[in-house]
Amino acid sequence: MKKAITFGELMLRLAPENYLRFVQSEKYEATFGGAEANVAVSLANYGIDAAFVSKLPSHEIGQAAVNSLRKFGVDTSLVVRGGERVGIYFCEKGASQRPSKVIYDRAHSSIASAERGDFDWQKIFDGADWFHFTGITPALSENTAEICLDAAKTAKKLGVTVSCDLNFRKKLWSKERAGEVMGELCRFVDYCIANEEDAKDVFGIEAENTDIYGGKLNEAGYISVAEKLSEKFGFKGVAITLRESLSASDNHWSGMLYTGGQAYFSKKYAVHIVDRVGGGDSFGGGLIYSLLNGYAPQKAIEFAVAASCLKHSIEGDYNLVSASEVESLANGNASGRVQR
Repeated sequence: MKKAITFGELMLRLAPENYLRFVQSEKYEATFGGAEANVAVSLANYGIDAAFVSKLPSHEIGQAAVNSLRKFGVDTSLVVRGGERVGIYFCEKGASQRPSKVIYDRAHSSIASAERGDFDWQKIFDGADWFHFTGITPALSENTAEICLDAAKTAKKLGVTVSCDLNFRKKLWSKERAGEVMGELCRFVDYCIANEEDAKDVFGIEAENTDIYGGKLNEAGYISVAEKLSEKFGFKGVAITLRESLSASDNHWSGMLYTGGQAYFSKKYAVHIVDRVGGGDSFGGGLIYSLLNGYAPQKAIEFAVAASCLKHSIEGDYNLVSASEVESLANGNASGRVQR
């Protein structure tokens, strides 16, 4: 069985019921999620030996966070216990022309306060085939940036394939700081994952003649972005999610994988959104699964996009689908008819 390691922050998600606004809600639903944890859940659901690395408090909320991963088969034995708090994010779901809104309360969380000595990467990567992190984790603190660099360097040294989702978050750091830190980290990355805006925000590389808010994408522009990223860092592959936002409720969703000097585009899905949080993470999980299993580039991007398409129909951060369900959609069964 292939083994994958992901590293990042697992957070408590507090969300108003249905489509209520923060100022309306008297009750908040509590679940857990986080970019790299979401990827680990996807991989575990697909049958990959997936382990999540982080630091969480030893109190009951920290244990509840760990349990949220365990029940989906994620190995949590590498989670370091300590620190004072679990980071929190508040998520208000948008609808129609009203966008979703996220408010973070994650300062001084256990992982943000972690130290380099908390993680023995040589031991963590024993038997591992793949390592995944995102640009969110190094943005949390100076320490987590250094820890990510330690991890990426060790993985590269040991021959573990490394993937990174750029995942720029303007509420966590500036574009200038992101470009500096991610520029160093990407020297040790094999596969880069991004959305329409990440390459521009982090590295100043922009797709021309594209209007993501007006629902207009230029395929040639994204090929150019992937080529420039590959030339700059020597990536084996660049995967880009392509979201055309018609409204907060309806998007067109597709993706591109650039590898071996050639671009592969997936089919495009018309998605009616139940919950878009974790959509990019489910794409990353699908891509990693595909590449671990040796899928050809076209099949790999079709699987990744189908996986993330399905995630948009599922409440919460985690993509709770099986590999066979993803394969069914990727192979053309998009009717949504009842399966009996």
